[in-house]
Amino acid sequence: MISLKRQKEYYQALIAKDSQYEGVFYVGVKTTGIFCRPTCSARKPKFEHCEFFTTAQQALLASFRPCKRCKPLSHPNQVSTVIQKLVEAIEQNPEKRWKDKDFAALSIDASTARRQFKKRFDMTFVEYARARRMGLAIKQIRSGESVIETQLATGYESSSGFRDAFSKVMGAAPTKLGKMHLLKASWLDTPLGPMLAIASEEALTLLEFVDRRGLEREIERLRQKTKSAIIPGRTPPIDSIEGELKSYFKGHLSQFKTPLFLLGSPFQLNVWDGLQQIPYGETLSYSSLAAKLGKPSAFRAVANANGANQLAIVIPCHRVINQNGELGGYGGGLTRKQWLINHEKQHRV
Repeated sequence: MISLKRQKEYYQALIAKDSQYEGVFYVGVKTTGIFCRPTCSARKPKFEHCEFFTTAQQALLASFRPCKRCKPLSHPNQVSTVIQKLVEAIEQNPEKRWKDKDFAALSIDASTARRQFKKRFDMTFVEYARARRMGLAIKQIRSGESVIETQLATGYESSSGFRDAFSKVMGAAPTKLGKMHLLKASWLDTPLGPMLAIASEEALTLLEFVDRRGLEREIERLRQKTKSAIIPGRTPPIDSIEGELKSYFKGHLSQFKTPLFLLGSPFQLNVWDGLQQIPYGETLSYSSLAAKLGKPSAFRAVANANGANQLAIVIPCHRVINQNGELGGYGGGLTRKQWLINHEKQHRV
């Protein structure tokens, strides 16, 4: 039974279309018999016409049918068929320079492709395809091919055009490639909303909910500290963490094994190691964590290091709460933090 206080909280989230509540609750509309996710764009009902549920199954058992607009039985922000088709086409021919006729051949409107890619990846389809070509160019140059050979192989007739496009995506000219690293970024759908994963070929470097405040600054700091270019794509660690997250959200996994690359001060690294020692399904206060680390008076510094964690869920900063039992802070939002704590308590052995 959801308390009246919590129902009012959920209703305010529904009015605000707050993405932090995705997967946390569903709302049934008594006047229409339909149930929706919190971010549904449909006209909002009055509070007295709402019935709230913590799972889609509960809504179905209460005789509500799923909304055709927000599709509450699918993951939030799930990749559309348009994006799936275009990403697959890019992978089949990454050197291709796309024109309007190419979209027409796939029965896709070019403006639709632009809009959906912008919403999903914060870049247009053309920018995505260009970044993919530049990733291929890096691989070819590093394997020993000359810049001119790579330029022609990636579809650029002009050396200046290739150099400008390369510099725009990578932040440096092709001739300076030896000093650069390459990271790849991909969206991962989860029941609590989409997450952004960034990784090298060897390790995961960032995992955050895409609506986290300040995420763009985090990504820029990561790029500068690692002297890396970040482009769309997949790597083995991204494939690994995607599979592990699916198992985690089903309650089948309590410890992640995807290799991690942690970028922080010695103190931060010590705190993050301490976070990983908190057992699944349990919580610890900031002061207790500080004491365990041998720094009992440094609980504020511990809290700051906790907030600087760039690997949400995997390094479980959500398991740290205030001494008085209140949640404290969480970059992904307190609603998600409470959901994660409840989820782990429910599924711990």
